[in-house]
Amino acid sequence: QVQLQEAGPALVKPSQTLSLTCTVSGGSITTTYYYWSWIRQPPGKGAEWMGAIAYSGSTYYSPSLKSRTSISRDTAKNTFTLQLNSVTPEDTAVYYCAGRLGYSDSVARDEHDYWGQGTQVTVSS
Repeated sequence: QVQLQEAGPALVKPSQTLSLTCTVSGGSITTTYYYWSWIRQPPGKGAEWMGAIAYSGSTYYSPSLKSRTSISRDTAKNTFTLQLNSVTPEDTAVYYCAGRLGYSDSVARDEHDYWGQGTQVTVSS
């Protein structure tokens, strides 16, 4: 059974870089045709797909966040990492990692095969 777990700081100061890592267990992030996404949900707002990294290592980003976002992976550790630069309080959200067979920028729960439990990140001085 594939499981995902997010890890990272709960509090980030404005203008700093938010960095979160998703550890995947029970399966490999290099499994053919699997895509691994980052999705966030600000308080009181809808969810937002941020980007994804493919089994091949190719990356895909939301146009609205592309200038501030980087997704990378460590195949030896079976993890993938989100970096969001120049954060503001508007980046406060619950951040989720998710995985699915085939590419999708959907935020719907049933569009991704696997989800992490989510981690709250607050941007505040």
